[in-house]
Amino acid sequence: MISVHVLILLIILFWNYDCHIIPRIEECGLSCSQGIHCKSKPSSGIFNSFCHSAPASLSSMVLKSMKISTVIKCVQGSPCSLHLNIKGSLSLDENIRGLEICSFSLDTQQSQCTNVRFARKKSKMLNGKKVQVQFNCFEVNVAQHIYVTMKTVPNYCEVKMSQEYYVEDCRNSDVGKHIPACSAGKLDYNVDRTRKIISVNVSNFLRDQDYYIRLCHKWFTCEDVGQFAVIKGKDSLKSVSLKYSQLLPCLCIEGWLAIPDARRLQLCPFENDTKALWDNIVYNPVTQTLAWEPACPVLVIVNLCRLMNSNDHCEDIQDSFKRFPEKVKYSRVDTHPRLCMKFTTKQGSWVKCPFAHGEFPAWKMRTSAAADQIQVFFTSQTKAHFSVLVCNRTQLASCESAGLRHSVSVGDSVSIAVSREMCGSTICIQGWRTDVDYSVPLQICDIHCGFRGQTYGNENPAKAMTHRYSAILFNALLTEFKSWHS
Repeated sequence: MISVHVLILLIILFWNYDCHIIPRIEECGLSCSQGIHCKSKPSSGIFNSFCHSAPASLSSMVLKSMKISTVIKCVQGSPCSLHLNIKGSLSLDENIRGLEICSFSLDTQQSQCTNVRFARKKSKMLNGKKVQVQFNCFEVNVAQHIYVTMKTVPNYCEVKMSQEYYVEDCRNSDVGKHIPACSAGKLDYNVDRTRKIISVNVSNFLRDQDYYIRLCHKWFTCEDVGQFAVIKGKDSLKSVSLKYSQLLPCLCIEGWLAIPDARRLQLCPFENDTKALWDNIVYNPVTQTLAWEPACPVLVIVNLCRLMNSNDHCEDIQDSFKRFPEKVKYSRVDTHPRLCMKFTTKQGSWVKCPFAHGEFPAWKMRTSAAADQIQVFFTSQTKAHFSVLVCNRTQLASCESAGLRHSVSVGDSVSIAVSREMCGSTICIQGWRTDVDYSVPLQICDIHCGFRGQTYGNENPAKAMTHRYSAILFNALLTEFKSWHS
């Protein structure tokens, strides 16, 4: 773990990075040490690109130092701009006529160069004197990565200084406040859910600049969703309409000025619209694999559950919980209509039952009661193996074993002996598949053990109860009729 001292140091560094003051200038230019006359002119850098062997009298240390910083140039009536402030020092020598300073953008591959010349007579008189040179007319962009070089004129081999430099970005308070590229504008939107269109209006940005708008899915970065739109600076109407396919929690509106390294403004207004995330459930019948992959990053707990008959409650299946997954996969899954997938976030829980629409074959369990024997058999369109046991239902979804466990295959049946002490409203026959890793247990309860020849099915227990009480009523009436004729 990172120590407290390291964390404090990092906070201080980031604070200083964001908050250090950038000097402001009204005009750029060149300055040299007092008493030294110098002037500059733009240079292509080509003519001074080839170096020559230095005279024996010239020290390789003639260039002493180079320091780079950023300044903000602000002129009334014009937008502010960022400039490199380059300070260098050298020892004057009769073999040196001046300096060439160049900046090369590693982002745009563009270069800027200037030639600094010293008065020839003065430089001979001040041979060996240390001279300070400052130049601040190279304009740069926000967050640009710059490579700066300083060479002698003529260009002597091995006599050179170079340095990489990163220009401050919009997190710096001065840059964010004064540089137009950091003024990302203001976005307002309206959603037409029927036509699946988001209308975006842009305000508070540079009117003479084009502006880009796009929809994107925000993961680690914001990934494109369709084409981006352009609002022309000359257009009076500053709005666009963008089509979407689904309103997902990671769907964002992003806008930025059409200039290099412009600050991007993101608006993600659908973060609570998580309902659409739970539809992406896929079942592979060949591998018996049930899978779900989020279309957006989401903090969710996923598990399988058994949908109950009585109150639409979905009882969790043990050992099926997966926390904050990038992808969920359950192998060897029972395709029963009551096997469902539950998604839980801080907003609530959602249950999706991918087999509820009858697209996959479902198995059924039936029983037939005769005296103190209950015969259990299963029907299924596919080969399957099951386990059966008698259990005592203590709660709605909890049934404790009250006998031996029996194994049975499709097409076969098993007889279970049930004593009269075990008969009652809480006694159930429970069956489940054993040839899969995830199965839902089904129960047939409230069986009248003493009634001969009655069949019960798990698909309609209420009907089974009707048969039971009809039989009891018939037997009572028959006994009463016999008593009248005795």
